[in-house]
Amino acid sequence: MQIEAGCADQLGATLSAQGVNFALASQHAEAVDLCIFTQDGEMRLRLPGRSGSIWHGFVPGLGAGARYGYRVHGPWAPEAGHRFNAAKLLIDPYARALDKPVIWQATMAQGKSKPDMRDSAAEMAKSVVCETQLPDWQRPAHRWRDSVIYEAHPKGLSMLHPDIPEALRGTWAGLASDPVLAHLTRLGVSAIELLPTCAFLDDKFLVEKDLRNYWGYQPVGFFAPEPRYGGPDPRAEFRAMVHRFHGAGIEVILDVVFNHTGEGDARGPMLSLRGIDNSSYYRLGDHGAYINETGTGNTLDLSNPLALRLVMDCLRHWVLEMGVDGFRFDLAATLARGTSGAVEANAPFLSAIAQDPVLRTVKLIAEPWDIGPGGYHLGGFPHPFTEWNDRFRDDTRRFWRGDRGMAGDLARRVAGSAEVFDHDGRCASASVNFITAHDGFTLQDIVSFDEKHNEANGEGNRDGHNANFSQALPDRATQDARKRALLATLILSQGVPMLLAGDEFGNSQGGNNNAYAQDNPIGWLDWPNADETLIAFTARLIALRNAYPMLRQRRFLHALVRAQDGMRDLIWRLCSGNEPTAQDWVNPDLRCIGVEIRGAAEGLADEVGDHAAYLIFNAGGRCEAQLPAGTWEHVLDSAAPDGAALPTAGTSTCLAAQSLQVFIQAPSQEPS
Repeated sequence: MQIEAGCADQLGATLSAQGVNFALASQHAEAVDLCIFTQDGEMRLRLPGRSGSIWHGFVPGLGAGARYGYRVHGPWAPEAGHRFNAAKLLIDPYARALDKPVIWQATMAQGKSKPDMRDSAAEMAKSVVCETQLPDWQRPAHRWRDSVIYEAHPKGLSMLHPDIPEALRGTWAGLASDPVLAHLTRLGVSAIELLPTCAFLDDKFLVEKDLRNYWGYQPVGFFAPEPRYGGPDPRAEFRAMVHRFHGAGIEVILDVVFNHTGEGDARGPMLSLRGIDNSSYYRLGDHGAYINETGTGNTLDLSNPLALRLVMDCLRHWVLEMGVDGFRFDLAATLARGTSGAVEANAPFLSAIAQDPVLRTVKLIAEPWDIGPGGYHLGGFPHPFTEWNDRFRDDTRRFWRGDRGMAGDLARRVAGSAEVFDHDGRCASASVNFITAHDGFTLQDIVSFDEKHNEANGEGNRDGHNANFSQALPDRATQDARKRALLATLILSQGVPMLLAGDEFGNSQGGNNNAYAQDNPIGWLDWPNADETLIAFTARLIALRNAYPMLRQRRFLHALVRAQDGMRDLIWRLCSGNEPTAQDWVNPDLRCIGVEIRGAAEGLADEVGDHAAYLIFNAGGRCEAQLPAGTWEHVLDSAAPDGAALPTAGTSTCLAAQSLQVFIQAPSQEPS
């Protein structure tokens, strides 16, 4: 097998009719060996070309399916940031596929005071040469304000579904199977947001406990679909999954992890970037120590051009080649850190996204925090980003739990958290609202447990959140009432609602609020015991949101007078029908509050129509509330989950404990 100089135009393995061009970015390497694996073993070819930081070579006659890796030569000088070790076979960070999952083995160790010289090739997953394909994607392209997101695990969603063939459960095909598509279509969600789908590591800590990295937040192959979710051709199966979702009108959003990698800290394995060029790809402190602003041992340095190019090329790959419609960025504050290490409005990553013709048009969701200095950055991400709003989660849980003094906080969240997001021309859809997510209690567990129960994780129940704002309610009826009230608040508030998979049918994790290692029935959705009544109620909520645009506005509401009718766009009311005073808002015992919503005064009439809505949130006991003047249609009562005919609205309404009611007023019925 011969190798020629090749070129540096594209990183990774680029297939042509004549062979394969290989290119790897390493500023500090001294030499790079391309390792080709055949039935006869490993063949090493020294990359003959170098163009700046890009090492490259062309292998004539090599085709798709060839398995390969790299061995990179350079100094072992951890105090200077260099950890080169040619004994370790390294995954190409641009590999489009891996031949097997990556599971920690002792030979992957990097060494401490000196390099570990054990060869890792036998245990290491091999990169696979793939054809480049650019399908013609027919994207649903939903507007942000019309979006309802469904967060799900790519395996756990289908593992226990009785109507999915066993052979398909836990795979890309099972994920987009007919039963799943029928369920999501019935709900009316617009997008499925998948936990990490790229190749990840089962790390030493879990392997030694006979557990697995279920969630996948330890990336090692950014371009490659995780092999354990697919069959012989995971790329083709992933694309087929995306096509099926698109055919059902559902967008596909990926949860991506670019803040760290599975290589961990100085005690972690050598799998890819650490051995390729540790000091270029990772943020390092004094004496080459890893800066850990992610809680996982290392932090990628997106202020470095090599690391930034890797991320940007990867994102475009998933959009153009794999068909995804957007991304949720894990610990996005880390990505927004500049050369100083501070979170910056014009950080290289944010600037690169803003000018990229592909990425600035897809859905971008920031998890706006990390654990580093100044890492809580809620409201700080620029257009076109939206952001996970943890204040919505906490304030809404606390209001419905009955915590004192929460009415004002709930009001802010229902109105889109304008005090956080209404700046620099941002839209009301900048807030991604959620009650639950993969990280934390499920909705059922919020009403079933006072404390977390993470014993199965093997960490003495020390892991996971302690501030859950949950409550173990005494009986099923009370639990169900709370769940419906929480779901209704989520779906009918301004902003973009995100629903955790399984919450719509009462899925429980047995009180585990950190099921990251539970690739078993704890982490899988319990379809056999699904609550059909709750599913139907959730679908009614989403249909109600879709039917009335004033419940999903583009503009923020600021109680301003509308020119077309002289009415204010937002009016809060007490049960008496009066507007609350400043003293009422700080009354710690205020448990029931109503809000009258019209199209935003600063918006266009054709954006939201001329209907008005009146929503009443009652976290207290049974009570009576006056309705605003005019004739109102009673369209929802969370205390009547079966959708039975609601009583005709008069001048007042009776609210059950822990319930939410919705009324609609047609434009012809509005008072003059």
